[in-house]
Amino acid sequence: MKAATVHELKDELQQLPVKQLVELCLRLSKFKKENKELLTYLLFEAHDLPAYITMVKQQMDEAFEALNTSQIFLAKKTIRKTLRIANKHIRFTGSKLAEVELLIHFCTLLQEAGINFRKSTAMDNLYHSQLKKVNAALKTMHEDEQYDYKREVEKLSR
Repeated sequence: MKAATVHELKDELQQLPVKQLVELCLRLSKFKKENKELLTYLLFEAHDLPAYITMVKQQMDEAFEALNTSQIFLAKKTIRKTLRIANKHIRFTGSKLAEVELLIHFCTLLQEAGINFRKSTAMDNLYHSQLKKVNAALKTMHEDEQYDYKREVEKLSR
């Protein structure tokens, strides 16, 4: 089965009655956990982005607190998992501000984790790719917002 394009789906959804749209959304939420999480964000949390960013940062903090620093392999797994969590929430928000804040927070946590991630090429590359993403997102933001974040990124780049 070939999936329809977004444009085709949009046209078809606009023709449906409200009751049928609700049923489709509920049915969609039953199939994937991520669909349910996205729907939860859109319905209950999208109106307060700063609070949502704070909640995601707390999840990231908890993940880094559970970081096993005795073995680098286990630490890498936890770090990648935390980054997946951050990226999922960045996709949910669709906001450059959220992307910048969450990725800066991730890089800060990685630096403060107490592991020498620079010895591992993979972890060092992961860290620098997140800084590149932050810089790319910063370029699309307003100049006033960029200033504070650029200083934070410069601290992380050292």
